[in-house]
Amino acid sequence: MSVRPVEIAVQDPAGARDAVAAGAVRLELCQALDVGGLTPSLAMLEAVLGAVDPAAVNVLVRPRPGGFVYTPDEVALVAADIRACVVRGAGGVVIGALDGAGGLDREAVRRWRDAAGPATLVFHRAIDAAPDPSAVFDALLAEGVDRVLTSGGAARSIDGVGRLAEFAARSGRVEVMAGGGVRVVDIPVLFAAGVDAVHLSARARAGLDAPSGPGGGSDGHDVTDAALVREAVAAART
Repeated sequence: MSVRPVEIAVQDPAGARDAVAAGAVRLELCQALDVGGLTPSLAMLEAVLGAVDPAAVNVLVRPRPGGFVYTPDEVALVAADIRACVVRGAGGVVIGALDGAGGLDREAVRRWRDAAGPATLVFHRAIDAAPDPSAVFDALLAEGVDRVLTSGGAARSIDGVGRLAEFAARSGRVEVMAGGGVRVVDIPVLFAAGVDAVHLSARARAGLDAPSGPGGGSDGHDVTDAALVREAVAAART
């Protein structure tokens, strides 16, 4: 029996260890999942790389929330962060940028490809914010990224399964990874559509009894739910 790839978004070493122990084969390391994820600190990256196999760790490099159209300064910052992640041993980096018209920002992707060197280059769900995700996908094929994380342009992957099937049918060597509101029950359906992997955050809420309020943000914080990861991995078995 084989298990098709399940990637888990994690935010700390404990989550990384729990996800891998529960059967995840890849991780996306980020912070601030509540705003879609941002670049983690280098100290956090080093801690996670010391906790699990670095080759399994793909680092989200996103400098801010609020869309995916970046200034030249932001593009340069992302390139510098990519180099810092790769030199520390991360297996891959996760990026995404659109131009002002909602198409692929090819120049940014090329610059980040150069910065990533031999590391895996993953394009994230910026594709799903585009007016024409199919056009962005075709541009990504031409640019030679290694993996595309997408919901098929829908709010949830299961609702974009038709477009995901279309992407998978013409992806060639580029891996299509379904992500966006993935539930355990959706996983067999997504793989049946032809995607190569699935991605989910598998989050639970902890620390709800800790003091919070003005200046302290929302109640509690995210942790990785190992039981949910195990269920996802079981659903990916063939």
